[in-house]
Amino acid sequence: MPIVEMSKAVKQMSAGDLLEVTATDLAFKLDVEAWSRKTGHELESFDQSEVQVARIRIT
Repeated sequence: MPIVEMSKAVKQMSAGDLLEVTATDLAFKLDVEAWSRKTGHELESFDQSEVQVARIRIT
């Protein structure tokens, strides 16, 4: 569900904004990388420990 929520959140954001998403799903990294490529937004960082945190720059 994080990808669906990200898509909703981006509609309320402007170019240059930073979206930070936290997830526990182990497939999230692959999903967020694919989503970023598809949408053209920049995956600035991805931290993985007990939870995964993606930081995406809106373009």
